[in-house]
Amino acid sequence: MNHSVVTRAALLEEARSWIGTPYRHQASVKGVGCDCLGLVRGVWRGCLGAEPELPPPYAPDWAEAGGIETLQQAALRHLRSLPSAEFAAGDVLLFRYRDGCLAKHVAIASAADRMIHAHDGASVCEIAITPWWRRRLVQAFSFPAVQ
Repeated sequence: MNHSVVTRAALLEEARSWIGTPYRHQASVKGVGCDCLGLVRGVWRGCLGAEPELPPPYAPDWAEAGGIETLQQAALRHLRSLPSAEFAAGDVLLFRYRDGCLAKHVAIASAADRMIHAHDGASVCEIAITPWWRRRLVQAFSFPAVQ
């Protein structure tokens, strides 16, 4: 599919269709495996078509080893930046696990207080955006052509 305009409902439907996909580092195959970036990549493909950029191979500790805001820079190249408090369903959320560390986790908002994400040791799931997550939210982004 390649839409010039995509709805938030379509993004959310696609993201939810990944729920239950096992965590697999660097993967992006619905039902087979994905990591947090692979989930966002899969939603992009499902709603917008071909990915604008393929990520290079990366180790699980890529953020700690690299010292560069790689994930945030990629998001800024391909998504529209939003104030972190103004996200809506279908938007991409970027997190830091600890203060002073690089941002290395992404999720897709499913509501003002919920998100869909993939993390090591679990399948893709929809969870509450608890205070722990809110404190770690760095930035929000919308997919291009969102209506």
